[in-house]
Amino acid sequence: MSRSCVRRIGTWIPCVSKRGFSSSPSSSCVQKSGSEQGLNSLNLYSAINQALHIALDTDPRSYVFGEDVSFGGVFRCTTGLADKFGKKRVFNTPLCEQGIIGFGIGLAAMGNRAIAEIQFADYIFPAFDQIVNEAAKFRYRSGNQFNCGGLTIRAPYGAVGHGGHYHSQSPEAFFCHVPGIKVVIPRSPREAKGLLLSCIRDPNPIVFFEPKWLYRLAVEEVPEDDYMLPLSEAEVVRQGSDITLVGWGAQLSIMEQACLDAEKEGISCELIDLKTLIPWDKETVEASVNKTGRLLISHEAPVTGGFGAEISASIVERCFSRLEAPVARICGLDTPFPLVFEPFYMPTKNKILDAIKSTVGY
Repeated sequence: MSRSCVRRIGTWIPCVSKRGFSSSPSSSCVQKSGSEQGLNSLNLYSAINQALHIALDTDPRSYVFGEDVSFGGVFRCTTGLADKFGKKRVFNTPLCEQGIIGFGIGLAAMGNRAIAEIQFADYIFPAFDQIVNEAAKFRYRSGNQFNCGGLTIRAPYGAVGHGGHYHSQSPEAFFCHVPGIKVVIPRSPREAKGLLLSCIRDPNPIVFFEPKWLYRLAVEEVPEDDYMLPLSEAEVVRQGSDITLVGWGAQLSIMEQACLDAEKEGISCELIDLKTLIPWDKETVEASVNKTGRLLISHEAPVTGGFGAEISASIVERCFSRLEAPVARICGLDTPFPLVFEPFYMPTKNKILDAIKSTVGY
């Protein structure tokens, strides 16, 4: 396993080979080093905005649409796009998620880059039929004669601190069950920009979940140029020898804090950002678990049927003889997302730290 370097979360851009459902030269990893291009300090929503500017500017077939996107959207990710590219390429839609995705499928099937925004991931469910029965199967059912690979669906997901049960859900596992679509979740501004551009240019329909908790909280140096990050390549964020931790999105920063506290107690943690959930990088996780002998997975979604269960099952199948302890999962609870009881629901640093110590001491 080769990585350009291993440093703190969000401070580098790896460039390694990409695996996917359908490949295209346009979706290969394209990257300059930080010394060759300018860096700007951006938060996550600004990095998303910059990626959308680049996508629209570099490909006249690209369109951005969704509820309220013309004035910037709820989280301001599309600010300035309509003014620069016009309302024929950046436009509002009716409040109808099924219609948004259905329109996007048709637009992509005509050879365009359709970038559809669902205002909150919690409201992606009215479009579920269009995504899983139409977009995901378009190429397969036509015997590769037709496809809607130019469709990218953006949706803010996860906890926001006060969203409650209709604005804080993490529905990624639903879509990981569906062959034909990719699921991608960034952990930081630099990752968000590079991964989103890769998604937009990838020849497969993709659901891109953006951790809304980080829109304004996460700030880092982001290359100002056009760059892409490889999909389906997990990243070893932190090297360790005693236990492997796997997560994605906003949970990575929580897990890193737990790793730092565990280090003070003499426990060496290896931290992996999955980044692409489908198709996910089993080889990187397997190599790490074969080294450490232990695995902990953390995500905000409920534990039952969460994607952590798939990772656990796959690694047990591949690494059974190397495991020194049962695989641990620190996840959301099997309840609707609460409001005042959010701290009890969320997988926190202390919950993860306790699980690290319990697993290592098993």
